[in-house]
Amino acid sequence: MFNQIVDTINSWLWSPVLVGFIVVTGLYFSFRTRFLQIRHFKQMVKLVTTGKGSDAGVSPFQALAISLSGRIGVGNIAGTATGIAFGGPGAVFWMWVITFIGAASAFVESTLAQIYKEKQDGQYRGGPAFYIEKGLGWKWFAVVFAGATLLAMSFLMPGIQANAIGDSVHNAFGLDTTITGLILIVLVGFTIFGGVKRIAKVAELVVPFMAAAYVLLALVIVGSNFVDIPAVFALIFKSAFGAEELFGGIIGSAIMWGVKRGLYANEAGQGTGAHPAAAAEVSHPVKQGLVQSFSIYLDVFLVVTATAFMILFTTSYNVIDESTEQTITENLPGVQPGPGYTQAAVDTIIPGFGSGFIAIAIFLFAFTTIYAYYYIAETNLAYLVRGRFRNLAFFLLKLLLLFSIFLGSVSTSTAAWALGDIGLGIMVWLNLIAILLLFKPANIALKDYEEQLKQGKDPEFNSSKHGIKNADFWENGYESPDKKEIDKIS
Repeated sequence: MFNQIVDTINSWLWSPVLVGFIVVTGLYFSFRTRFLQIRHFKQMVKLVTTGKGSDAGVSPFQALAISLSGRIGVGNIAGTATGIAFGGPGAVFWMWVITFIGAASAFVESTLAQIYKEKQDGQYRGGPAFYIEKGLGWKWFAVVFAGATLLAMSFLMPGIQANAIGDSVHNAFGLDTTITGLILIVLVGFTIFGGVKRIAKVAELVVPFMAAAYVLLALVIVGSNFVDIPAVFALIFKSAFGAEELFGGIIGSAIMWGVKRGLYANEAGQGTGAHPAAAAEVSHPVKQGLVQSFSIYLDVFLVVTATAFMILFTTSYNVIDESTEQTITENLPGVQPGPGYTQAAVDTIIPGFGSGFIAIAIFLFAFTTIYAYYYIAETNLAYLVRGRFRNLAFFLLKLLLLFSIFLGSVSTSTAAWALGDIGLGIMVWLNLIAILLLFKPANIALKDYEEQLKQGKDPEFNSSKHGIKNADFWENGYESPDKKEIDKIS
């Protein structure tokens, strides 16, 4: 009964209407911003390495690391594998497409998060709930989003990450999932009880290392099969448009699964990336908007593509027609869609190494994703609960997250993914509606940024100058932390 209810909710949330909504929204933002994801690519790279944090905010790079720790998770390994399993190789192409156009959506939501951020308890806070209330003036809508995000980030979605860690560690090392769950509780608890600064420090150290090692392994696998490069790219593109005879009957699934799993990996338009974006110390909102656009490039065009290439270049995958439940192609008899595809791919190059390496990669990916989930949940709780009960609410949130981690560790992967998809779907629907209605202030900020760049300035933002209301942090212009410190001394 419970499974039927969950499946029904998912069928409502993830209908073709939502897929079309995601694509059309991304295209609308791309055209209205004149494809900033191409025009400002150099700026994105430059901004990642400039700027520093303050007592109230993290550095642009730390904000990038937190958002990447949320984006680079189980979806990059298990999600990519399931996309190929049910959508065929063509699903990879649609993951690329939704990422390219989604970069514009990521820019808009992250810029809005900076415009409408505020300072609470000495830290910057922001995100969809904040820009919905301040930008649209719809308090009820903001409360609904904050509540939905709090539920998704603290209970519905962490189970996917914990489940993948438990399963992969059990497959590789034979460790019982209950023990893995208990170990996770201890490790995650140590970090989240340390606050956002500790989360930022952990993400800053772990994310670049784990992504680089993973991509390097993919390059080794592609390099060892370099003669197949033209054939694999041909397979991806032909399958994406139904031109590959074997997968011609599942073109709809290729699009659906490509968009669905691509969105799960890059999170563009979901609203999650907007939360760490608001925490950054920058002189202009657009700076962090561009950094967050760049983060989804890193996520999908490097890590997701690395997974897809490892699987496809070694033919370590099965493809199943979801509508008929018939197997179209079976290269791995008995292997279920998920990390097993990637483990098998690595084993073809380095026998006996795949299960262990992928288990460690999943552990690092999923572990830092759980950190990011907690930060996002805390930000929305901070929006909902203010005053003397806030510290108690934060403590209870930590306990709920740790409980969901243990529950996910010992649950089935099917149940974990089904609940996670519900959390993701609700957030996407609510956030896309909000950022469509709030595109104007984000576009004003972009034009202001570009105008200052043309004048050779390091752009700084003043919301009052452009008539943007309720952007209190920026209403008197930007004052750098260094200047504030000098003013205090003088």
